[in-house]
Amino acid sequence: MTRTPRLPEGMRVLERGWLSANNILFIDGDKTVMIDSGYCTHSEQTIALVESVLGDGPLDILINTHLHSDHCGGNAALQVRYPAVKTLIPPGQAAQVTNWDPVALTYVPTGQLCPQFVFSETLLPGTRMAFGSAVWEIHAAPGHDPDSLIFFEPVEKILISADALWENGFGVVFPELDGKDAFSEVAATLDLIEQLNPLTVVPGHGKFFEYRPEILALARQRLRAFESDPKRHAQHAAKVLLKFKLLEVQRQAVVDFWGWARVTPHLMRIHKRFFPDVPESAWVAGLCEELVKANVAAHENGDIINK
Repeated sequence: MTRTPRLPEGMRVLERGWLSANNILFIDGDKTVMIDSGYCTHSEQTIALVESVLGDGPLDILINTHLHSDHCGGNAALQVRYPAVKTLIPPGQAAQVTNWDPVALTYVPTGQLCPQFVFSETLLPGTRMAFGSAVWEIHAAPGHDPDSLIFFEPVEKILISADALWENGFGVVFPELDGKDAFSEVAATLDLIEQLNPLTVVPGHGKFFEYRPEILALARQRLRAFESDPKRHAQHAAKVLLKFKLLEVQRQAVVDFWGWARVTPHLMRIHKRFFPDVPESAWVAGLCEELVKANVAAHENGDIINK
């Protein structure tokens, strides 16, 4: 029997579409806190949603679980709207943010957008911090991203899992695509979540849910499938990047969409590493057809459109 998950009165989860990560707001402490800011093309909507919660009040602290564009793309706009906000990020890419290196930060290689932002401090795993009226533990959660963090509140047993755990799996294991041993890091992060044994999980995407052992079992099953067939994971990752772009543009001429894919470095690295025997154009076309068959894209009058 499942229970209805509940959140503390001062915690608000703004569930977003898959282009933008969920926004999480804490409003019952000495300072207002927000976790993750969504994608940059949704910035106006993000600000409107935050204002609907805070009213005319300030946003004091903005935190990023990790620096993928769908989690921090709204940082710059929020820093303009709330000039006094303190922005806290994981420590691993602090130098790249300071010197603003969109290549090292993966925005150029993935063909994604992220306006330049600044940060005030870094968040250190193994420490604690007040989010609203409660104190939350900060944990490293490498795998999907080497520097990703998750947050756990041990009294109510709430986990903010970012892309380390969703109700139906977890995020693409991007370091694996470059030959790094990150599947083992995903396994270690899932082990950590099992040890924390939360009651409620607030993921980076999708609705918050009651934690159940079968959810972790499903994630481990998915991980084993990827470990046994890395090409399957690579094909999945490539489709995720294409779908993300479709979510951004909504509609584009097929020839232009294929052209974008063929000049996007991360996609071409996946092709070269895992599918070198398939011509680039045929590979990209095949990926698009798989999206259509999955009913998450469609062809119309020479365009590919998001569904």
